[in-house]
Amino acid sequence: MKTISAELRAHYQGEQHTLSGLWKVTRKDLAVYGFTDHDEILVFSGLSYDAASGFSASAVRARTGLNVDGLEVQGAIDSSIITAESLRSGAWDNAVVEEFEVNWADLSQGARKLTHGIIGKVSQGSSVFIAEVDSFLKRLQQPIGRLVVRPCDAKLGDARCTVNLAGFTVSSTITSVSSKRVFTDSARAEAANYFAKGEISFTSGANAGQSYDVKTFGSGGIIGLQLPAWFTVAIGDAYTMVAGCDKLDGTCVTKFANIVNYRGFPFVPGLQWQQAGKL
Repeated sequence: MKTISAELRAHYQGEQHTLSGLWKVTRKDLAVYGFTDHDEILVFSGLSYDAASGFSASAVRARTGLNVDGLEVQGAIDSSIITAESLRSGAWDNAVVEEFEVNWADLSQGARKLTHGIIGKVSQGSSVFIAEVDSFLKRLQQPIGRLVVRPCDAKLGDARCTVNLAGFTVSSTITSVSSKRVFTDSARAEAANYFAKGEISFTSGANAGQSYDVKTFGSGGIIGLQLPAWFTVAIGDAYTMVAGCDKLDGTCVTKFANIVNYRGFPFVPGLQWQQAGKL
């Protein structure tokens, strides 16, 4: 049950209203931002709500049972906070959104909480974006459990894998750049494909804080990403890079000496057994 203060209730019951919407957004990196559809910045409960973002929202779609409620939030990409690059890089994906309504003329009356959810699909135009905000019921629709497949389903170095990544991680700088997708560190002397299917994380430059999947690693230190970097890669950019794992049992033995923690099922009969009539 949603409750509001007696003062705010009296304001709703009056003939004239001075109401504005507030959106509190908590990202995955725990950074917290506030936005409002009011024409001035509002400070509520210690958080400043930006009025320059052009935020507006659709009506909340309330549904019965376990159907997912939701709304759409629209805003401008000219804000110093919500940039096109941050939207494309996924910085706002799965952020928690809390929507309130307040009397901007008297914030001491408190707030009416409208909805609470997570950002789902984000559509981006040249100057605006539209984000779908779904209720937490959506998480009940996500599959939970493991698939029985041959490749290992652990992440290299996690608690299920247990490989100590210190011995498989290098730190260096970029020495030449061909594109946002292909660049070189001439100091790398590892064998070809050693870092293929690994991960590179930039620690300086425009991509500082961003991590990317490595698709190829060639002799001479040529690094190819699975997808282009969000920002320009420059000579001198510092990075750390972790060796790649193809999730197969042979690699687990020869490269990481960790077959005891292999999380795949290499001996499960495949399609060829079924075609041969053995299943």
